[in-house]
Amino acid sequence: MLTITQALYDQIVAHAREDHPDEACGVVAGPVGAGRPERFIPMLNAARSPTFYEFDSQDLLKLYREMDDNDEEPVVIYHSHTATEAYPSRTDVTYANEPGAHYVLVSTADTDDAGEFQFRSFRILEGEITEEEVKIVEAY
Repeated sequence: MLTITQALYDQIVAHAREDHPDEACGVVAGPVGAGRPERFIPMLNAARSPTFYEFDSQDLLKLYREMDDNDEEPVVIYHSHTATEAYPSRTDVTYANEPGAHYVLVSTADTDDAGEFQFRSFRILEGEITEEEVKIVEAY
């Protein structure tokens, strides 16, 4: 289960909506081993695409150095889908290389026919996708 604060949830959703029609992407870092998302880090989608996201390699290197210096790890890796449901694509699974991370997907598609706005979390291990419950709290 992913437990996340309302404030972090709101920041992820706002970023996804701001970058629409391109996919948004980013990380929420937390203390190593705690499994608790704390620091919101929106990233630039270097692909600038409505169907694909890619972290800029220099930004990603800087982020990992920063997390290392702060004894943090990526707890949540998020991105948006702009035209489809919030479910990992084959490409998403291929690029899921953080076994301990929660992979959050937000759909910014026109959901008039697709039901409610979607914010979903998954674990992706060795190509296997497992959806998990999302619990939103005011504070930890």
